[in-house]
Amino acid sequence: MREWWLQVGLLTVPLIAVYLHIPPPKLSPALQSWRSSGSYFTFQNRNIFYRDASGAVGSSDIVVLLHGFPTSSYDWCKIWEGLTQRFNRVIALDFVGFGFSDKPRPHQYSIFEQASIVEGLLDHLGLLNQRVNLLSHDYGDTVAQELLHRYEHNTTGSVLINSLCLSNGGIFPETHHPRLIQTILKDGGLLSPIITRLSNYFFFARGLAAVFGPYTQPSDAEYWDMWTAVRTNDGNLVIDRASQELWDLGYPVSAPGPLLCVGLLQYINQRRKHRDRWVGALQSTSVPLHLIYGPLDPVNPHPEFLQLYKQVLPMSTVSVLDDHISHYPQLEDPLGFLNSYLNFINSF
Repeated sequence: MREWWLQVGLLTVPLIAVYLHIPPPKLSPALQSWRSSGSYFTFQNRNIFYRDASGAVGSSDIVVLLHGFPTSSYDWCKIWEGLTQRFNRVIALDFVGFGFSDKPRPHQYSIFEQASIVEGLLDHLGLLNQRVNLLSHDYGDTVAQELLHRYEHNTTGSVLINSLCLSNGGIFPETHHPRLIQTILKDGGLLSPIITRLSNYFFFARGLAAVFGPYTQPSDAEYWDMWTAVRTNDGNLVIDRASQELWDLGYPVSAPGPLLCVGLLQYINQRRKHRDRWVGALQSTSVPLHLIYGPLDPVNPHPEFLQLYKQVLPMSTVSVLDDHISHYPQLEDPLGFLNSYLNFINSF
């Protein structure tokens, strides 16, 4: 019996070793075209991917797109052309740790750093002194809230915000319901590194399918593109290791701190820690606010989320999409999403 288990072990070890070193999947033609149309700039020795498209000649308006977790700027592909017909410039980036941007390990990933990267990109493009419209989703909503806080407090080098449109993000920690796998990875422990290293397309697609509506599921090719963007530069390995210790010890983002890797999912804990700062920015601003909401969203469920949003932010306008639209409205209903956004932009 012992010899049998020994043989199984000897066979399993090299198989796992091979599996863990499988190269990332090749880019599809569509994803390759997206990357080829973009560029990189350097922020604190990290390469950050972005796209900057010239659009409508008769407009001077600029829109900056902030994507969600765990995907990338490619989330905006279905409304990209429509935006270029209205805005003079359409700009999107992959946050550090996402998409085609660098995914360092170890690294203290934080919303504060992502906001500084947006500022750095606009400075790189010579747009830091021009007003821009922010359009955000999910994780990007929280980055937008930090940018709004800096703008309202006249922080040096802050983005000049002309308007802000949020969509299906965990704006309020008390109404945010992360998926089970997010909770496991966020809280660290023995399972986190195992799950991230053994993750594959099948588990990724099944997990992401839960936040799309039953009638608006992406195609297999679209799921594969999302997975490819995650796997680029071993992005699946920076999601976990979300050590709470840095925050419990009170280390700010810029402090040297212990040599721990704070994974991307740490943003969930950051939302709780900095709720007053980020919700307060929305409550006190005079910037035009709008929300585009997919009501079938299990992460920010209806009516709980929407009732609180209208109660806390009565000055904001709201577009509620069809009942079958869920957490990724710009992908599930691109036309409805685009029309809602353009109606908001054209209203002021």
